Order: sequence, then C-alpha cells, then structure tokens
Amino acid sequence: MNFDEKLETIVSRHDELKALLSTGNVDGQEFVRLSKEMASLDEMVETIQAYKELKKNMAEAKAIMEDASMDSEMRKMGEEEYYSLKEELPEAEKKIKILLIPKDEADAKNAILEVRAGTGGEEAALFAANLFRMYEKYANSRGWKFEILNLNETGIGGYKEAAASISGKDVFSKLKFESGAHRVQRVPDTEASGRVHTSAATVAVLPEAEEVDVKINEADIKMDTFRASGAGGQHVNKTDSAVRLTHIPTGVVVECQEERSQFKNRDKAMARLRAYIYDAERQRIENEMSSNRKEQVGSGDRSERIRTYNFPQGRVTDHRINLTLYKIDEVMEGAGLDEIISALIEDDQLKKLSELS
Repeated sequence: MNFDEKLETIVSRHDELKALLSTGNVDGQEFVRLSKEMASLDEMVETIQAYKELKKNMAEAKAIMEDASMDSEMRKMGEEEYYSLKEELPEAEKKIKILLIPKDEADAKNAILEVRAGTGGEEAALFAANLFRMYEKYANSRGWKFEILNLNETGIGGYKEAAASISGKDVFSKLKFESGAHRVQRVPDTEASGRVHTSAATVAVLPEAEEVDVKINEADIKMDTFRASGAGGQHVNKTDSAVRLTHIPTGVVVECQEERSQFKNRDKAMARLRAYIYDAERQRIENEMSSNRKEQVGSGDRSERIRTYNFPQGRVTDHRINLTLYKIDEVMEGAGLDEIISALIEDDQLKKLSELS
C-alpha cells in the first residue's frame, strides 16, 4: 500500500465511523469505543484533506502552465503558483507522517512528577526546590492542576525530595522527556569566595495509572503510618496521618504526608505506587520492542545527565539535542521551558520518522 492509498484508507474508515454513529443503532460501550476511534482520526483526516486540496491546486496550476492555448501571462501566473505550492508539499507530507507515527498510549495521561536532590549537599536540595517550582509554574501556565503529594524539606528552603500529581490535557506527552539528571552551576548564597559550585538533582516523570491500567494485590502492600513533618500547619505532628507504602514484590517505597487525613494520604500514595508499577511495565515492553532505544531522545534513565543550568552565564543547555538558550530566568520561571520541550518532541518525532522510513 503506497502513501496515497494509506491516506484514502484512513479517510474511508473515518467516513464509516461517522455513518455508523449517526444511525443511532450503536449504544453503550461500543458507542464510546467508536466515538474515541473517530475522534482519534479527526486531526488526521483534516490534515489529509488540506494535503489533497494542495495537490489538487498544484494540478490545476500545472495544467494552466502547460496549456498552449493560454496567453503567456496566464501561463506565467500558473507556473508561479505551481512552484509556490510545490514548496509547501514537503511540509504538508511531514505533518501527515508525524500523525502516522504510532501513539504512545500514555501520552494523554496525567503525570506524577518526582524531584530529588543529588550530589551537592544543601545546594543540591535548593536546586531541587527550584526545579520543582519551575515545573509548578510551567503547569500553571498551561492551565494544568499541580497537586503536591509529598515534600521532604531541609531547614533553609531546599527539598531532599518532592512529588506532585499534574493533571490536564496531554501532560505526560509534554513532560516525559524531563526524566533524568539535571545539573546546576552557580555560586551558592553560602559561598563567601564567589566560587561556582556544581550540584545536581534528578527528575522522574511517570504516567499516572488508573486502577484499570494496573492491578495491585493488597496483600503485596505493607503500610506504615507516621507523624508528618515540615510545613503544613500545627496539625502535622499531632497524629500519625502520614503514610508510607512498600510494594513487597518490587521493593518500591512511596510516601505521602500532605493531607490531614490518613485515608487521603493513602489514596495519593497509591497513585504514586501505581505510576511506578505501570511505568516499569511500559519500560519493559518498550525495551523488548525497540532495539535502538538509546538513540531516542532520552532513555528515561534517571542517571543520564540531560540538562545543565549555568547561572553565571545565564544559559540552559539540553545535552541530548545540543540546544542552548541564553534565557535561564525565563526557563526557571516556567515560560521558557516550552521552547526546550517543543524541541525535544520535534527531535523525537524526526527520529521516529527516520525509523519508519
């Protein structure tokens, strides 16, 4: 099946679904399933129609250009239009090919964000807090909901560990390339000599799993309760409301202490635990299916250094795509992060297009 035949198959399937749903004879789960399938094809069909219109206009312009019965001025106009439209064709084809790339089913999911201080002591913890706030501001700029699950704070405003649930449209697809080691180069406030220090923090972004995505046996979970600490008001040290869950088969440990209610903390801890189990299974399947996984944008390995934030030079460098921006303040405020994320997504798409062809 050639390229144009494949496009016609997609349009035909979309028309078939539209006709089926309009009959009123489909109901229940089948109606929901078919509606989702049609919705998933909407953008593709719209892009195909624009592509077909472009080719039609090219054919008409070429006919005028080659029509000997036309006067020279008309033929020249046809020629100019033809070559102008021809320049648009590769980009139109690229848009379709990108839409043809198999979708990661997790892309539309919400995400669990975890940031941990790495090497560098207190300065690493302060940087982890900076990163966590950067993602919070980025989430707010996109209209996403940013809900803190856990904060393990240091005495001077740093975070040893912080976790949040981020919900909204296509959250995981935007944030999934943020997983890895982030390095900072700057002069700490505590450094009297003005010497630049290097420290690090690790970021993990996991797709938030629903109960239908992953089944966890209650017998495999050990739950401990303890008194919450840190910010949160006077209630934090009065009751054993904080929850720590251990998944015995995998050894995964998660905590939540942000809520006054032990039950709410357990629910949030379970959301983190499901995300870990679901992501581990996704990684296993992806590793089996992709022999060249390491060539893709970021393996998701948290030991992999992905980005450097150099404050004295005002630059942020993403090492995976050799992108450097001299706008560190904008990036740390969340507004400039979108430029890096968009470049990472585009690079990933180009690599996948290369693999397909």
